[in-house]
Amino acid sequence: MRGSAAPGETGEDGVVVALEDLEEDADAEALRRAREIAAALAIPQPPRRENARRGLGDLESLPFVGGADEIDLEATVDNLVANPVPDARDVVVRERIRQRRAVVLVVDVSGSMRGERVRAAAAAVGALVGELGRDDLSVVAFWSDAAILAPMGRGVSSSEILELLVRIPARGLTNVELPLRLARDELATVPGAEGRVLLLSDCVHNAGPDPRSVASTLPRLDVLLDTTGEKDVDLGRDLAGLGRGTLETVRSHRDLPAALSRILAS
Repeated sequence: MRGSAAPGETGEDGVVVALEDLEEDADAEALRRAREIAAALAIPQPPRRENARRGLGDLESLPFVGGADEIDLEATVDNLVANPVPDARDVVVRERIRQRRAVVLVVDVSGSMRGERVRAAAAAVGALVGELGRDDLSVVAFWSDAAILAPMGRGVSSSEILELLVRIPARGLTNVELPLRLARDELATVPGAEGRVLLLSDCVHNAGPDPRSVASTLPRLDVLLDTTGEKDVDLGRDLAGLGRGTLETVRSHRDLPAALSRILAS
């Protein structure tokens, strides 16, 4: 179902706004509410699957802790010879360890996301920054223009991101193409990483070029789509499909933890 602000294209490409040009002060009440929502967003860890991420990452020898595809016989024999009373951890297995990911979080702060919607989106990004702390991370906010709040690899705290997002008043049209292009550029600086983009938006694209062409050039694009007001589920589904990712829809901030967990597990 399309919202009242029907998706479209304009001749305006949008501009990248510098952080120093954002609003100087965050609205205290908006920041309080975003922090309140973020505190309630405990993202459940997905259950470990036997075939989870199999074949990815570097092959390493590790102590046995409950399951593996291959035993390192040479290392295990050495341990058994050296230890007359062996235990399970003397068995050495070969497992593939997931490589460090490079993740770009793209969050919609346009006029159609005003009020509780943008606060929930800000809170979700804040929670994800904490959850993805061991990965390379970038955060991009967008409306008709866009701002890179955290460049790839610089490091940022969840509280800093929350405050930066709340400093941007929900305004203007929705240009989805520009931030996806910026996300692609951010990932280009991290060669060899497992790159992915997570778009948090209502996908009511009504400014800038069609974002579908950029989506197809991303290594992976997942879409978390807010359906509480204006929305374009069709575009969200198209973007996720072209980006070889998944689409999750949420109706309130209470739906966020499970939806984010499913995205991170896939």
